[in-house]
Amino acid sequence: MSNLVSPEWVDSKIKDENTVIFDCRFSLADPEMGYKVYEKDHIEGAFYADLDKHLSGSITTHGGRHPLPSVNILSQFLSSCGVDKEKIIVAYDDQSGTMAARFWWLMKYAGMKQVYVLQGGYTHYKEKGYAVSSKVPDKKSSKIEIDINENMIITRDEVVTAVQQKDKQLIDAREPKRFKGIIEPIDGVAGHIPTAINVPWEIHFNKPGWWKDKEELQYIYKDLLVDKSKTPVVYCGSGVTACVNVLAMSEAGLKMPILYAGSWSDWISYNDHQIEKD
Repeated sequence: MSNLVSPEWVDSKIKDENTVIFDCRFSLADPEMGYKVYEKDHIEGAFYADLDKHLSGSITTHGGRHPLPSVNILSQFLSSCGVDKEKIIVAYDDQSGTMAARFWWLMKYAGMKQVYVLQGGYTHYKEKGYAVSSKVPDKKSSKIEIDINENMIITRDEVVTAVQQKDKQLIDAREPKRFKGIIEPIDGVAGHIPTAINVPWEIHFNKPGWWKDKEELQYIYKDLLVDKSKTPVVYCGSGVTACVNVLAMSEAGLKMPILYAGSWSDWISYNDHQIEKD
């Protein structure tokens, strides 16, 4: 089955006790905005997943702007929403799928089996006239075992080795101007990791929130991943928008890429980092 589900499909699952829906709306410019709009209205029965509080860990010297949450944080949050490994999990946002993709990736990383992203996002769902509500669902409690898949991530030291040995294909998901080092509006240093190619996360959508189909996604990568022996490694600024590329490549039926979760913001936190500018 696809990683993407339609508004009609989600609407049919609202009353299904085996389905848990998550609202992932979030603004990097205004971290409180997401919960405010969630309180106003959301898909009926949806829980709110906050990028900073639930989908990221504490910021330290290294690890980037959105380090991965600890197993304890993740398990407590999912348990409070009634999630277990048998549940169907659906995520949505209104940021072209970026936050929902981060949630999707984290669930896969945590060993969840059935995880999907809403095609078209919340805006389209609401426009279709499906059930929305301002009622925040009651907290629940479930027994959940998090089985972290360490094969889905790569450390900074491993990226350094990959750059030296050229045995992996690094993919930078940021916009071209940031990749080329022309601008850097967020992190303190401009440029990209040596050997990386640029596949901006935005190109995986036909319009905001609407993912391209399998054939279109395959076309994006057909001339970029010519050396099948090289494992693809995706990064962005802080490990959020790169999850779009991971989901897109999965949707295209390609080899599942590894995520450099700390991404560029982690890379530049080391004094000995190498950078390139085009």
